[in-house]
Amino acid sequence: MDMSTTTAITIMVMRMTIESPGLPLTEAARAGVLFAWFSPAFPTGGFAYSQGLETVVAEGRVRGERGLAGWLEDILQHGSGWSDAVLLSLAHRAVTTADETALLYTAGLAAALAPSRERLAETLGQGEAFLTAVRTGWSHAVPAALPPRAAYPVAAGAASGGIGAPAASALIAYLTGAAANLIAVGVRLGLCGQSGGVRILSSLGPLIADLAPRARDAGEDDLGGCALGCDIAGMRHETLHTRLFLT
Repeated sequence: MDMSTTTAITIMVMRMTIESPGLPLTEAARAGVLFAWFSPAFPTGGFAYSQGLETVVAEGRVRGERGLAGWLEDILQHGSGWSDAVLLSLAHRAVTTADETALLYTAGLAAALAPSRERLAETLGQGEAFLTAVRTGWSHAVPAALPPRAAYPVAAGAASGGIGAPAASALIAYLTGAAANLIAVGVRLGLCGQSGGVRILSSLGPLIADLAPRARDAGEDDLGGCALGCDIAGMRHETLHTRLFLT
């Protein structure tokens, strides 16, 4: 085979890859997609939301690096971190089993579980932005049955299932990205510096690794938590006189 034939075949394969984004992805390629989707740099607008953290900082109830780390541990184990992980898993399971009814039900359930108006606006806003970005680069990943305005964990779970990514991998990527985003909020609020944020993210790694397989195997009955302080802080956020964040 001469060089011109080899070049022609190479160009043909590249063209097929670009024009056929639904081709099966390798395991490494799926991991790369998850890294991109759940990076704080992915355009979901996550930088604008604090999930009530701004409230408790303003009221002096969370202080310093240790306080931020404890707050995030509670969210992951007992609050939105765990609930979102279960919802992501349910959406992922619905897509991989081709159960459109279950997917639509999970989308409605996620919206109904939002504990406050601000939290609902946050999860729907981020979910819509996530789906818009994913459809731009990975249109094959989003199930046609999914509403364009779905809660963020449902959108994330559905898209992850759409590319065939393992649920546990998607959960680790999602929870790590969520933690990193709230750590960035804490840095902006002056709770710690960049080095402190890195220490917190590192310390949360084992907890996230423990939560992911549990959430992967969880069902609807496993939803729920008791992070009432976070929920109340989210409700009180709109009463702050000065706000950097939307929630």
